[in-house]
Amino acid sequence: MALEYLPQGSSQLSLVDHGDLPELDNAAPGYLTATPNSSNLEIEDNATAREHFGRQLLIEVIWYVRMIPYKSRACTECKKHKVRCDQSPGQSSCVRCGKYGYRCVSSNKLERIIEDDQDWKRGADTNIIQLQAAVTELLQRNGMPPLSSFPASPMEMSNRDRLRLGFAAGATKDNREGRTRETSQEPAAEQEIVSAPMRSLFEVTKLRNIRSDVPQQRTTRTPEDDLISRGALPHYVARELFSFFDRTMNHILWGGIALIHRDLESARRSSSLLCAAILAVAALHIPQGDEIFEFCYSEFVSLVSGSIICRDHNLDDIRALCIGAFWLSDLSWKLSGVAVRIATELNLHQSFHKMQRGEPDQYERAQLWYLLYVCDHHYSIAYGRPPVIHDNAAIKGYEAFLNAPTAGPADIRLMAQVALFIILTNTYHIFGSDSQQPLDEEDFTTLRAFCLEVEEWRMKWQPRIAPNPYVGSYPSKGVVLHYHFAKLQLNSLALRAILPSHQFSLDRREAANSAIASAMSTMNLVLHEPDIRNAVAHVTLFKHTMIAFAAVFLLKVVWSWNSASLNIERRQVLDLVQAVVELMSSVQASRRHLCRHIATGLSKMISRLKTKFLAQSRRDGDDTFNITTVIDDNSYGSISESVSDAFGFEDDWMLTSSIDPFCFSIT
Repeated sequence: MALEYLPQGSSQLSLVDHGDLPELDNAAPGYLTATPNSSNLEIEDNATAREHFGRQLLIEVIWYVRMIPYKSRACTECKKHKVRCDQSPGQSSCVRCGKYGYRCVSSNKLERIIEDDQDWKRGADTNIIQLQAAVTELLQRNGMPPLSSFPASPMEMSNRDRLRLGFAAGATKDNREGRTRETSQEPAAEQEIVSAPMRSLFEVTKLRNIRSDVPQQRTTRTPEDDLISRGALPHYVARELFSFFDRTMNHILWGGIALIHRDLESARRSSSLLCAAILAVAALHIPQGDEIFEFCYSEFVSLVSGSIICRDHNLDDIRALCIGAFWLSDLSWKLSGVAVRIATELNLHQSFHKMQRGEPDQYERAQLWYLLYVCDHHYSIAYGRPPVIHDNAAIKGYEAFLNAPTAGPADIRLMAQVALFIILTNTYHIFGSDSQQPLDEEDFTTLRAFCLEVEEWRMKWQPRIAPNPYVGSYPSKGVVLHYHFAKLQLNSLALRAILPSHQFSLDRREAANSAIASAMSTMNLVLHEPDIRNAVAHVTLFKHTMIAFAAVFLLKVVWSWNSASLNIERRQVLDLVQAVVELMSSVQASRRHLCRHIATGLSKMISRLKTKFLAQSRRDGDDTFNITTVIDDNSYGSISESVSDAFGFEDDWMLTSSIDPFCFSIT
């Protein structure tokens, strides 16, 4: 027997019988007919499990109803009283049932089943429509994504769900898939005779969890369970934060390389980690944004913790870690390291060579590897620690990268940074970061050579960088700022591990005076260049670090080397640092913003210096130093954190500590 169904939308079913079953008496045309085909029943339309179940039920009913010799047209009530059952066309009940208010139920069992099924469907459709309307209304009121953006299948799980499971999710995946064998060969493994040892192990075992390259399985994600969809952050607030980041910090960070999405929803679908990083950094830079920053920051930290174990990453996850590293001071070093690790798992370190071999789709990946290089070296210099990414052929080939047809102004700005940090990294490797190791006299020849390279770097890159419509001339002025940073870092080595009583040679004195001039130029540029001054609240952590280092360097020299015949004037330094304090304290941002901590720390140092000089002048009988100029430590009393919160200095920190540009702590 074979079942044959009418097209969808028809209220009738057709079963054609050629003799295997007895004909059903009085069968309505096209209603039920039977045909023999085989002993097996084959269902040809299996759209849903419910329809499948219903059809199986109909088959059983047919075998039961086939025993009924005729089909009764009377309803149950009329048949019970043995009266005529008249039913007008289009009416759901007969005349008698309608007159007495009875429920008109067909006495035909098969017909009752069909009617009950239709009633159930109509009720279910009504309930579904009501639920959809209610959910849509709730989503709109809470500023959440539309219902269509949510997964249609319960089997789909968002990235946030996976990350929230943390170690358990990673362990489950490893237990289920990691120890299973994979039949596909790792890319290029068959052609390579010499490969990484882990790749050879994979060839032998085929275990998924030891693949040296991580398969890219996902391209988009549905933001089912981020802080916006959970209602922790209103959607309109998230949009404003995203727009603020896109207009400011995104263009400070080399013209939009770290954020390629133009709207919040696109970023949310791509990476929950990226969305959380943007919201946290943006909240850090808005006044009265402390509460928003706290739960955005907590969300970001939670996602980062889960992502360390997870192997399922995309490029936007790496961008998120970079954004966090550039602006979140307490996480910067760790985030940059995690980002580099994930990037190497995705083989970003090979993208430049692949692009040179004619693979244009590698441009974005190579660009991101250069961004990671700069991020890594920002904090290698700032923390005085060895960099993770080395200056190999791919890094030194930045000019070849700029020749790509897709390279633009943002890439020029980024490559200028790459070129500078190649110079500074060479300096780090030659002179080291041992704060107790002074430079020998023969080292100054090498030091002058590095200073000359920095001069050439400025002359090469400053004319190549165009203004930005969002931040004005900041990109080209930023080259000048980094030039002064670099000259300060290099020449301040002349004072490393040197006592004030040390007899200065001409070379050492020249380098020390050059460092003083570079520090003064750094702060003057920040104070008096409008585009730099306007951007000071939004610049990356590295620039805040170097501004603070310039101020601290000058204060240390005034404190300890004032009698060393160096080109420095006490009053000028104090006035300049005080102006920086006022600039930093005027920044409109969250209380957690680093500028507030810099202002607090520097004001305490100035106060201590002025107290010392006042006491010294009284001993010498000089009353020209006015005590009223001493800054009260409570002038920034709204910030309760100590100086150590900003730079790692303890409250009893002495300005006589050694100067080392490669060991300047920022945490």
